[in-house]
Amino acid sequence: MTDVPASPGGPEAVVPAALDAVALDKLRELDPDGRRRVVQRVLTAFESSLTRWLAQLEVQRGDSHPATVNHIAHTLKSSASSVGAKELAQACADVERRLRAGETAELAVDVERLLGLGHSALAAIRAMLRA
Repeated sequence: MTDVPASPGGPEAVVPAALDAVALDKLRELDPDGRRRVVQRVLTAFESSLTRWLAQLEVQRGDSHPATVNHIAHTLKSSASSVGAKELAQACADVERRLRAGETAELAVDVERLLGLGHSALAAIRAMLRA
């Protein structure tokens, strides 16, 4: 994973490549001086949520239920986008679209892709929270 410099206005010195710096800059704009810790609070909330959803996806590994995977993808899509986990957000949108169309042949592959991208995003979020 390659890191890119973060913009000024936040305590994070580096934005992991799994996250989009522009999306994180939008969060920083909500709290330019960082006193309200908006970025940290949003990242912490996303970390907690993503951890729970990844655990539920792990359960889907062996016996995937399209409705459950669709629910997880739908739920993660916008929150992943808001913190800059663009690849995860796009994968969620793709999975949601296919499942709504009744395309379940690749469900196991979709679950693995969401897990991989989710764990990458989680590692990036944790790295930023430790910075």
